[in-house]
Amino acid sequence: MKFGVFLPNGSNGYIPSGGSPVYLPTFEHNKAISIEAENQGLDFVLSMMKFRGFGGETGYWDACLESFTLMAAIASVTHTIGLFPSISLLSQHPAYVARMVATLDDISGGRCGLNIVTGWNKPEYEQMGLWRGDQYYEQRYEYAAEYLTILRQLWRDGTSTYKSEFFDLKDCSCLPIPGIEIPIVCAGQSPRGKQFVAEMADQQFVMTDIHNLTTSVADIKKRAAGAGRRVGIYALFHVITADSDAEAAEIGREIVYKADNGALQNILASADLDTNKGGTADQLLKAGLNQSIDDGNLAFMGIPVIHGSFETVARKIYNIGIETGIDGMLFSWPDFVSGVRDFGEQVKPLLDRQDC
Repeated sequence: MKFGVFLPNGSNGYIPSGGSPVYLPTFEHNKAISIEAENQGLDFVLSMMKFRGFGGETGYWDACLESFTLMAAIASVTHTIGLFPSISLLSQHPAYVARMVATLDDISGGRCGLNIVTGWNKPEYEQMGLWRGDQYYEQRYEYAAEYLTILRQLWRDGTSTYKSEFFDLKDCSCLPIPGIEIPIVCAGQSPRGKQFVAEMADQQFVMTDIHNLTTSVADIKKRAAGAGRRVGIYALFHVITADSDAEAAEIGREIVYKADNGALQNILASADLDTNKGGTADQLLKAGLNQSIDDGNLAFMGIPVIHGSFETVARKIYNIGIETGIDGMLFSWPDFVSGVRDFGEQVKPLLDRQDC
């Protein structure tokens, strides 16, 4: 399997809780994480993009480093690790994004991919006058399909002529073109999102509990096969390691106990606006209030947690891979630099030897 890091370029990473480190995002922090990940033999780093946070006492995601600028800077201080910036589709025209990706491809020497985010959090875009109306909840994957079609035309030909309800390009030029075929990832979770992934993306990030992961993987593979394609599937997990299983579990309980309730209520209020049922807002966030940490409590943004001693975590990762057929995992940690180092030095050798 391949392993990646979900970079904490938003405030406090991916844990809205005072029981986990509370910090503003910085380049130095994300640089240190990326260099450590490369040194430990991980395969890629991915940064998100948020234009408005969820507040609360921890200021969760209120500050966020811009994804492309950050990844370009990281590209200049790394050599082998893959780099995936995220594009929130409503925030940038595809012709501009095509040029940014081509630039990052050049800076990184062909290590750039792109994470497509259709955008369900209305307040992010409404504040900038970019929200396309509430009909966008239902239209967003049609919008994404046209957006990606234009990107690929520009990357292949350096030009695009395209007219639709959403876009109007007239012999639009975009040079240089990337030196590689840019891999596209998307975390679409709803039935429409999964179909978009199956038909147009190269990889999917799956955010669901372990019990549903096997079914989700089978669903995407079936949809992709029906479209004559193959999609790589990467599962998203938090990781908590400690000297013992009991100590790791206690760290998790402390995070839940000190959850930032103000931020969580703001997250749920935004999720309630999404009319596209069965997606991330429905499955991951709303359901997370009553979940165990293993299944994705909302104090962990609904992301499942793999926790325990180094040996226990290695065994769990190995078993998940065997049982579900995923191609890899994308990880978050309460403390990223030490978490990546411990994964590389303590967990990964056990996986490499299958000594778990």
